[in-house]
Amino acid sequence: MSTALPPSTPSASLTCSALSFRWPDGTPVFDGLSLSIGRGRTGLVGTNGTGKTTLLQLLAGALRPSGGSVTVGGSLAYLPQNITLDTALRVDQALGVAERRAAVRAIESGDVREEHFETVGEDWDVEERAVAMLGSLGLGAIDLDRTVGEISGGETVLLRLAALLLERPDVLLLDEPTNNLDLPARDRLYEAVDSWRSGVLVVVSHDRELLERVDRIAELRSGSVSWYGGGWSAYEEALATEQEAAGRMLRTAEADVRRQKRELEETQIKNARRQRQDKKLNAQRKASRIVAGGLKRAAQESAGKSRVLAEERLSDARERREEAADAIRDDDEIRVSLPRTAVPAGRTVLTLTEVRPRFGRLREGTLDVRGPERIALVGRNGSGKTTLLRTLTGDLAPLSGEAKTFVPTRFLPQRLDVLDPELSIAANVARLAPGTTDNHIRSQLARFLFKGARAEQLAGTLSGGERFRAALAAMLLAAPAPQLLMLDEPTNSLDIASVRQLTGALESYEGALLIASHDLPFLESVGITRWLVVGEELRETSADEVRDALSGAEPQETPDEPDEPDDRP
Repeated sequence: MSTALPPSTPSASLTCSALSFRWPDGTPVFDGLSLSIGRGRTGLVGTNGTGKTTLLQLLAGALRPSGGSVTVGGSLAYLPQNITLDTALRVDQALGVAERRAAVRAIESGDVREEHFETVGEDWDVEERAVAMLGSLGLGAIDLDRTVGEISGGETVLLRLAALLLERPDVLLLDEPTNNLDLPARDRLYEAVDSWRSGVLVVVSHDRELLERVDRIAELRSGSVSWYGGGWSAYEEALATEQEAAGRMLRTAEADVRRQKRELEETQIKNARRQRQDKKLNAQRKASRIVAGGLKRAAQESAGKSRVLAEERLSDARERREEAADAIRDDDEIRVSLPRTAVPAGRTVLTLTEVRPRFGRLREGTLDVRGPERIALVGRNGSGKTTLLRTLTGDLAPLSGEAKTFVPTRFLPQRLDVLDPELSIAANVARLAPGTTDNHIRSQLARFLFKGARAEQLAGTLSGGERFRAALAAMLLAAPAPQLLMLDEPTNSLDIASVRQLTGALESYEGALLIASHDLPFLESVGITRWLVVGEELRETSADEVRDALSGAEPQETPDEPDEPDDRP
């Protein structure tokens, strides 16, 4: 089912002029950024920490710029990366249609007070539109009178998107909208993006499939924006062409530097030889001191000019080499060496005995994990993957059965609330690794790309991807070293380069892994050894069957019990 979106006003536009922004601690993000975004679908990309989310917040008015201005043509709606809705809200309240819906029903019941007509305005079909919008996003089974607390994290994202689309905005900003969405829910979101025919749509995402659907890519890098026509594949192709050209320029510039060095050396040798010859000739001619002095000064001036010219040419060549080198992209990789995390092949890591978690669909789960196994937990939104992980950590007591872990364990939740936002990155690690020296902490943080002064940055000022990297460092560097690491949707908010960094870090990790994720390419890249589908039971399956199971045509079942609140983003 396609999601029909209404036409926008002719004035739909989004512009920022000389935009500047600094965090309260003085950390600069933008300095004089000017940007104009026209109609159509724009994918905003860039490495974590470049300020994509900050820019969206500035455009949406959620943050105030330090300087410059933002101009919005038409109405604007914004879907933030982290959505928190009151679990007691009814669905119609979350959609923003409750008052109009109640007014229509009151009028239909015979209550013809003027205030009801004022509330309805021209929106007499508000309930039908709301139901149709929910259905188009795959939420047709959710009644308007249900509460937000009865739906899963992925459904919450789609519910909030439905609320925004019902506003019929001229400008729509989406920040990592596919976070926490299973494959069918992502398909619904893709359809909504495909259906955007007018107005301004800006989406920040690391989801390649979503980015293939945009009309253009805007890359945010070093405080400025570069534009590329087409979707993600076209952007990658253009970037590869740019990098190939930059590589040629760098090689040419390096060759020029070597040539100018040789010419400078040759000039210096020639000048020294000429000075020796002139001194010898002057001695043979026995020229007067005045004449000899004049000849010497002339020779020195000539030698000086040739040397200065050669030095200037070398300096110019070095500048060209630096400019060429700046155009070469060299993304750092996380380097991890944690031998203390190794688990012997036969050692029992965790057991799950006839466990029924407090929330979700799982009725009874039994599981044994031995040695450095790498297990993927997959399942539809609302199946209870987060609840199962929190049951294993002891945060939630099961309704029945028993869950035990037998090795040091760390859990990295979706919300990354293991970090204290008021503390620096280094202080957060020190809190989890008491007794570890500051020098050791800093040397290890450098391996996670927090080098030098970056280790002192407050956790609350980090981007989504940086915060994840800092949380991962805190978990892996904690004492005692974790031999079981549990991750809940770890690729949420990570750009593609950061996903590659995470993959490299997990390849170096020698303990057992338990990962809940909808990101199948990521799961396949980290060497999953067992695939478990979370439903009414824990069912072991194969990688090939997982995608079919998650993207099948069967309608999504609504859990009898609400998913545990932390399953929401």
